Amino acid sequence: MATQHFDVAIIGGGPAGSTCGGFLAKHRPGLKVGIFEREVFPRDHVGESQLPLISRVLDALGVWEKVEAAGFPVKIGATYRWGKSDDLWDFNFVAHGKFEDEPRPAKFEGQRRQTAFQVDRAVYDKILLDHAEELGCQVFQGTGVRKVERTEDRIDRLILADGTEVTADTYVDASGHAGLIRRAMGVEVEEPSTLKNIAIWDYWQSAEWAVSLGVGGTRVQVMSLGYGWIWFIPISESRTSVGFICPAEYYKKSGLKPKELYQKALADEPRIAGLLANATAEEKLATTKDWSFLANRLAGENWLLAGESAGFADPILAAGMTLSHVSAQEAAYTILEYGKGRDAWLKTQYDERNRRRILQHIRFADYWYTANGHFGDLKEFTREIAKDAGLELDANAAFRWLGTGGFVEEDLGLGGIAGFSLDCVHFISNRLSEEAPVSPIDGYNGFMLRLKDAEQVEFAVYDNGRVINVPAYRRDGKILPLIGMFGWIVAGLRHAPGVEMAFRYIHSKFREIGEPYDGYTHSRLVQTLEAMARDGWVKPKKFAEGMPLSAVYGDGIGGGLIDQNRDLELPEDRRAKNLVA
Repeated sequence: MATQHFDVAIIGGGPAGSTCGGFLAKHRPGLKVGIFEREVFPRDHVGESQLPLISRVLDALGVWEKVEAAGFPVKIGATYRWGKSDDLWDFNFVAHGKFEDEPRPAKFEGQRRQTAFQVDRAVYDKILLDHAEELGCQVFQGTGVRKVERTEDRIDRLILADGTEVTADTYVDASGHAGLIRRAMGVEVEEPSTLKNIAIWDYWQSAEWAVSLGVGGTRVQVMSLGYGWIWFIPISESRTSVGFICPAEYYKKSGLKPKELYQKALADEPRIAGLLANATAEEKLATTKDWSFLANRLAGENWLLAGESAGFADPILAAGMTLSHVSAQEAAYTILEYGKGRDAWLKTQYDERNRRRILQHIRFADYWYTANGHFGDLKEFTREIAKDAGLELDANAAFRWLGTGGFVEEDLGLGGIAGFSLDCVHFISNRLSEEAPVSPIDGYNGFMLRLKDAEQVEFAVYDNGRVINVPAYRRDGKILPLIGMFGWIVAGLRHAPGVEMAFRYIHSKFREIGEPYDGYTHSRLVQTLEAMARDGWVKPKKFAEGMPLSAVYGDGIGGGLIDQNRDLELPEDRRAKNLVA
């Protein structure tokens, strides 16, 4: 049998594989990287709705302009019918969904740094894989991996479908749900959610966009039914992905075939039915199980898991592609830093942060479902989530706790949960829950740092092909990195525990380094302080003097990230002819 050797061998040429390979080739030209993809591109694939963080990854990879030139719809946000109300509401990436007209293709600047794409994966994935090849990766399409041979926790070789042997210094599993390396290495998976859904989808030609915002901008539609929910994602001017998700148990009891259930769901949702009134299905109906899972470990002696081979979160938050791109970028940077005496630390950092990130999205997705009212049996599960965080709460209290966030977001340098800032989480909780969120910092004018009993550790920051060691604190499994807004809050409270003096100190330091300190900056600091209070890094105090910090969240706060839907008020040329509320 023929044998080929690579510095890095990547199984899978989808977004995770091409992103990982692309970053390896970009930052270390001459590195021999092989990408082995079972299929021949282009090919259809679900997972078309993105989040803005992906645009930053595409820009860093040098492929954003190619993706923009493809003319994919610009995602401004999403319109939801969800929760206990039949009202529509919008989740916006730009304030109040105001996306200004500008020529396309556009540059990655201004409002485009806040938006995302809705992509036709047949086109998008090929752009990424071709880009990786242009950067220097060797790409093998139509080349499946038949076997992964191992000795204990080390991969010895890959055996391709044609019998060719492939050896490498490092192997990356980017094979998606198939998880070829994950399975071969005996890595177990957990299913931390009680959600067991199935997905049924097809593609439609000539469906109407609900709205047209700016040039090429629109919102995806997420419409809840009593027995599931529908996604409606325009992925080109003429093509739309429309899918239906419901509990697997409901599907079994319905007695309907997948196509019959799919057609019933579309007919039962008047807004979607109106948008499809003059459209034609491509008759490519497909189904899959939609079960969240998480691998028990993501790194071994000479291998890493990236993308969906590492874990999968329910698509209600549209997080799948973001998790794939970000983990692939971090996998590449991890590999580039090997051989410098800290390999074990690099693997631990990669494993812990990506497992934590996936799990957080799974848990927040569960919260969205419990808040829908049609999935009330999940409410008890939130008690277990709270228990994991050291909180003994009854089911209702745990439900409220999860809905108001309370997690440090190391990746973003500020407070949030599952990629959402805390003010967004408060808004979502207001919309989906019967009880308004309560901030643990409201009414206090002082905050004492609680760091003495915490372990001082180093935290990984991934930047421009490097993995940088940053000081951090760890306690009870929680991390406080001294970067971004966290670093500023710690510095301010070390200067003075009174919040007024602390924030004045931070303001002065921003002025010294020439950084703007505006209302947006102040809001981010407040959210970060709240996250630190929820995670026990600061203890709120009431001093005799000083104004309390106002941290009340309600309608009108948060920069128009969540609004009541007013699509019917748009000019006729900006909304669908068959649009209904």
